[in-house]
Amino acid sequence: MFVEPQQSDPEVLAKKRAVNPKVRSPGRMEWITNDEGHIVNFRIAGETALSRFRNLYAAWLYNNFITFIPFHFVRLGYLRFFGATIGKGSAINRGTNVWSMPYIVIGKDVSIGFRCLLDARAGIAIGDNVIIASDTQIIAGGHDFNHPDFPPAPNPPDPIVIDDYVWIASRAMILPCLIGRGAVIAAHAVVNKEVPPLAIAGGVPAKVIGKRNPDALQYSGKFKVPLF
Repeated sequence: MFVEPQQSDPEVLAKKRAVNPKVRSPGRMEWITNDEGHIVNFRIAGETALSRFRNLYAAWLYNNFITFIPFHFVRLGYLRFFGATIGKGSAINRGTNVWSMPYIVIGKDVSIGFRCLLDARAGIAIGDNVIIASDTQIIAGGHDFNHPDFPPAPNPPDPIVIDDYVWIASRAMILPCLIGRGAVIAAHAVVNKEVPPLAIAGGVPAKVIGKRNPDALQYSGKFKVPLF
């Protein structure tokens, strides 16, 4: 018998889109089942076999070769060519891996460090003047671990939205959530729920441990050093 996998909360999706209207996510998943009703595969509305192949192997080439080229214009140009939106003055430093480039949206003057992971299967939208330190993992998407078939979840895909002036310290892990304007995420934190604006969050799972001075949000996040 078919069991419906986990569904997204429409109010959460609407709140994320209100914070960043540019966020992009794949279409709703359509389940392919066998005669017993078990999920054996899925289709994404609006996605073709050709586009899936293109996105997969464009990411493979980037992650194995392009990400190590010591020229920002080459790396950013490649990502933009395959569908990512990246604002002026932003940098993604060498060794960072990406998946699902068409669902990556990055604002202006954003600095993303070395060896990060941008897994945008459900969409990642980053605002302006955001600083993401090295070895951070941002993973949009997951599985319904309470479902007997362990399908991708939730449905429709639930993106990660990071608002302006957020600072994410080294080796944090960001799962599907909304991080408010000016928030700070401590090193090694695991964020799996909403972080309010100006909050300082840390721990596993991350909890609010302080508040940032709102007057501090006047700087530029641009850090684009040649050959980095």
